[in-house]
Order: sequence, then C-alpha cells, then structure tokens
Amino acid sequence: MLASQSSPSTTSVNLHPFDPITPEEIKLAVRILEAAFPGVPLRYKRVDLQEPVKKDVIAYIEADRLRKPLPQKPPRLLFSYFHRLDSGVFHKALLNADSKSVIHIKELPAHVQGPIDVDEVTEIEALCMRHPAVLAEIEKLKLPPGMAVCNDPWMYGSDSPNETRRLFQCFMYMVEVDHPENNHYSLPCKFSPVFDAITRELVRMDYLPGGADTKVMETQPWRPVKTIQYAHDLLDEPLRNDLKPYIVQQPEGASFSVDGNFVYWQKWRFRVGFNNREGLVLYNITYDNRNVFYRLSVSEMTVPYGDPRAPYHRKQAFDVGDVGFGLNANQLTLGCDCLGHIKYFDGYRTDSKGNPVHLKNIICMHEQDNGLQHKHTNYRSGAATVVRNRQLVLQMICTVANYEYIFAYIFDQAANVELEVRATGILSTVPFDNENGETVAWGTNIGPGVMAPFHQHMFSLRIDPAIDGFRNTVYYEDSVPLPEDEKNPYLVGYTTEQTVIRKSGSANTDINRHRVFKIRNDNVINPVTYKPVAYKLQTAPSQMLLLSKNAMGYRRAEFASKPIWVTKYNDDELYAAGEFTNQSRRAEGVETWVQRNDSTENEDVVLWHTFGLTHNPRVEDFPVMPMERISVMLKPDGFFTKNPALDVPPSTQSFNKSTLHPEPAPIAACCSNGGASTKAKLYKRIE
Repeated sequence: MLASQSSPSTTSVNLHPFDPITPEEIKLAVRILEAAFPGVPLRYKRVDLQEPVKKDVIAYIEADRLRKPLPQKPPRLLFSYFHRLDSGVFHKALLNADSKSVIHIKELPAHVQGPIDVDEVTEIEALCMRHPAVLAEIEKLKLPPGMAVCNDPWMYGSDSPNETRRLFQCFMYMVEVDHPENNHYSLPCKFSPVFDAITRELVRMDYLPGGADTKVMETQPWRPVKTIQYAHDLLDEPLRNDLKPYIVQQPEGASFSVDGNFVYWQKWRFRVGFNNREGLVLYNITYDNRNVFYRLSVSEMTVPYGDPRAPYHRKQAFDVGDVGFGLNANQLTLGCDCLGHIKYFDGYRTDSKGNPVHLKNIICMHEQDNGLQHKHTNYRSGAATVVRNRQLVLQMICTVANYEYIFAYIFDQAANVELEVRATGILSTVPFDNENGETVAWGTNIGPGVMAPFHQHMFSLRIDPAIDGFRNTVYYEDSVPLPEDEKNPYLVGYTTEQTVIRKSGSANTDINRHRVFKIRNDNVINPVTYKPVAYKLQTAPSQMLLLSKNAMGYRRAEFASKPIWVTKYNDDELYAAGEFTNQSRRAEGVETWVQRNDSTENEDVVLWHTFGLTHNPRVEDFPVMPMERISVMLKPDGFFTKNPALDVPPSTQSFNKSTLHPEPAPIAACCSNGGASTKAKLYKRIE
C-alpha cells in the first residue's frame, strides 16, 4: 500500500540519523496510518525509529567525523506494529517522516504474534481479576480477612506449531499485607488461567502441580504460612546502623560533555540511542577520532526454565523480543541507582492508542573510579608512576515483572569498552508442597510452600564493528605448544594459531586453548607489530542452552546454542532470535542468516556473542536476589603503537584529596585501671 508524496516535514530537520524517536514523530506516524485506514480503529503495539540504511548514513557520519561539509541526511524512517481492531489482522508499516508518507504496509501471517505492550499487560491483569472463574478459584482459598490475590500475565510461550491465538498465562499469587512492596512471589497459588488477548475469553484454567510429579488437584483452602518479605519496613530484623555515608562528589563537575545525544569523554565520542526493544543502543563509537564500532546493543535475551512439568514446559521469556528492554526501563532517581554527578537521557514509547508516553531518566551516565589503571615502582630509585582508572558508565535498569537486569556500558581511558550485566530482583516462583521435606532435582525450596526452578539467562551482544573502517575480518587465536623438535629443545615454547572465519557461521570458545576472538582491519597495518589493527573480544565463558535440540524452545532460541556467530551485515538483521519471538515456533535469526554462507573476510560483518548465567537458585537468592554479575570486554589489540593511557595524569593527593582515618587513642598499660577499662570496652565493642 503506497501513499502519495507530500511536502517535506520539519520534524526531522534538527535530528541526527541516530537520535531516538520524538513525540512529534509518534504523532506524525499515527496521523499517517489513520489516513491510510480511514474509519478503521487501530491498536498500536510499537511506533519507533527505523534505523537508516547503513550505506546511506556512513557518508554522513564520516563527513562529520572528518569535519567535512555534511552531505544530505538519509531519510528519517519510522515503523509501526499495529492491529486492525475490525479484523484483528496484525500489520507492520514503514513510514517516511520527511515526506510524511507510507513506504509500505504489510499484513503479517496469522501465526506471527507481535510484542506485548504495556496497556495489554494492564488489561489482561484486570480481566483476570474480575473473571468469574478466577473469582471462584480465589473463593476456594478461604483467605482470611485482609488478604488478597494478584497475578502476573506471562507471555504464553510455545508448545504447538498449530497455535495461532494470542495467549497469556496468568500466574496467581496471594497478597498478605497491603503494602506497595509486599512480596507476593512468596505465596504462589496452584491455579493459572489462560486468556485469549484478542477475544478476551478464558481459554482454560490450568491447575499447577504441587509435587515432584505432574499430579494436580482442585484448589484447596490455603494453609497459612508467613510471607518472606524484602521491604525494609516489613523485615523482622532491625536494619544495620553502623554504615556511614559514602558521598561521591565532583566539585568541578564531570569530565564529559553532552550535545543532545552526542557524548564527548576523554578521547571517546559516540551517540546514545534508545528504542523500545533493545533500550540503550550506542552508535558511531570513535576513539581519538578513529572509528571503532558502528553499533553496540544487547540484541536478545531468553530465559528458559528447567521445570519439566506442564505448564512450566512452555515457560521461556524473550525479554527483548517479547516485551522490550526499552518498554521496561526504570525511570531512575537521583542518588539511588547511580552515584555522583549524573546526566540522564529520556526516551519515548507509544500507548495502545498511539499517544506518546514520556520515559524520563531511563539512562544514567556518570564517571567512576575503578582502582589503578597502571602502576610501576622503579625498585632501584623507589620512584613510582601511578595512574588511576577513570571510567565513564552508561547504565539502564529493566524490570521484567519479577526480575531486574542492570546493563552498563563502561568506557575507560585505555580504549576498552566493557558490557557489564547484573541480574537481581525476585525469583520466578512456583507452588510446591515441601512441608514434609520434599525436594525436586530441577529446583530449590526457598520457603514454605514455594520453590524456584532452575533456569538460564542467555544474552546476545550484537557487535557491529568499524575497526579503522567498515570492512573487517573476524578470526580466533589459540595458544598452543610448539612442536617437540629441534626448534623447541627444552619443550617450553608455545605460539598462537589463527583461524579466520571466512564464511558466515558459528564458533565455540575454548578455555583449554585460551581462544580469543578478534576483529581486525586487513587494510590497515600497525607499524610496530606489522599486523592488521584489531580489537579483541574478551568473551564471558558461559554454558550454552541446556534445552534438547528436539525441544521447541531450542528452535526458538538457537542463537543461545553457540557463543559466537558471524554474519555479513544486512540492514534488517538486528535481533539474534529474529524480529518476532512472541509465541514463535522457530527462530529466524542468526542460525538462519549464517546458512547463506556469505563471505565474511574483509567485509562489513557483524559479530554476535552469546553469554549468560545458568541460575540454579540458592535459598540466599530469596526474597530478593543479591546481584549476579557477568562481563564482556572489547579491548584494543594492535590498534595502537603503545599503551593509549600513558597521557592520563598521575594520581596525586592534591588532585584526589583523600583523607586519613583517625587513629584510635593509645591504650594505657595493663596495670592501669583506666587501661583495663578501655581494653574491656574495646573487647566488648569487638564482640
């Protein structure tokens, strides 16, 4: 479907091609679509930026980097996922914001389910709580006065290739106290309604197993147990009172500068992007005016659960594709989530009616001290060179129902880029009758009547490199012993072996061979090493997907079966598990794209790194989980001719203004009564 061209829009005149969508653009997209479907009510799932065609935008960003006259910007494109409410048919539209026109509108197949939107979750939650069948089950619990029931609508998952309905599985919990931070995950119910999100009909009532087998029972009266709480004012024990303030101050302000979404810090330059799906995206990253990366993002994440009992066999979230990190990004508060001198970035989403919704303070940026950068003491003279490691951190925190994920991109002065992921929040719990000491092999009892199944958190970091240019080569390097021959008479030598990934495909990590993956530019040779300039990927050693290859969940998340994938760049290939993951039957992502057998040597390539956490819960992970941390690092390897942080000023007291801890008063001799008293007080304080 095409629309006629009209006069150019002024909405994108002052926008950079990588700038996030604006509220004016959301309104424009809605006007264009309503004109294309006159009189037809539409329900919007997404309205967001369609990134510019890479070959069209490179000329623009290169002219900007080289301080040359800017060519014409590529057209500002938007896309939308939406349903026609008269027919229920799901569509995707591509729009030109400059010409206020439709490029195309596609009707998607019946089995394709779009991502979940915020309004939809709220509506299903309310529908569940007023449905007569659900109210009847709640009545069977015979709850005491003051107790209530709530629910978490979950993406339904997949277990049938024939299912085309848009479904939600609602997991039910009891609420013991009326408190905004009450931990309802401590009291799961044994019934779980399934709803059709389009017709709003109850599909069925699932009854959940309460033991190691699959046996289920009708809802029984609740046997009271005490909720395990995490909120500070609901705890039984007092809070610690010996923690003194730790105040991060920068009296002269931060060392970074910001122009809109363009960030300048030390020798780094990059653009901060945001979209509803991936959330935080970094574009056009340069160091000392040299290209390093075109785009970095967490492209997908899947959480398959290891509980083999129905209906938990379907329990597999795709938190990027099914819902979206951007939609779930926390609106951060000064002094809580980020410390020090903070710069915040905002974003926008749309509600189901097409109205823009302001997401305030969803990305925080600040500097931090991370210990020593480098140090050496000349033992002959005693003179020491000491440099501290100042870092720039961009952080986003996403709440996906029970879990929190903290994503931080960390830049340092030695040209390293780290992605740090922290998992916290609350375990996804299930009811389990464990009062007689019952346990299962696939989960951990974390309280009376509640169990946490084993599961995995599998992430995909999408690395679109630009190592001194946009044609790169990915290879891996193994450390191996030298042959036992006359060139290695004492049998101590070792060397490295390089394997170039010449065609699109996958590769495994190998700790035993100290395998390192590198991205090099074969067209730029380092004058010291005589080798191509490169960056190396310091991978996160992780167990890959534990699902059987015959499981539908495996086919939906095949990206998580290999730690490394290499593809040739294509504009529409941004997400490791494909564009549509909600109730998918199989992925159409990296496992599909590598089958083209494209040449990936000295080409525009993309490196995808799968890493994650195999989380077999501890009882200490409940009622709120101490964070689990995992980290991936991108480090220069032959990109420079020496340590790039040599010009960082030395660490000095005049600059740092550290303070000494006061020394305790001297303790008098033992024979002194005052001394004995002082020592007794000291011992008592230690005890």
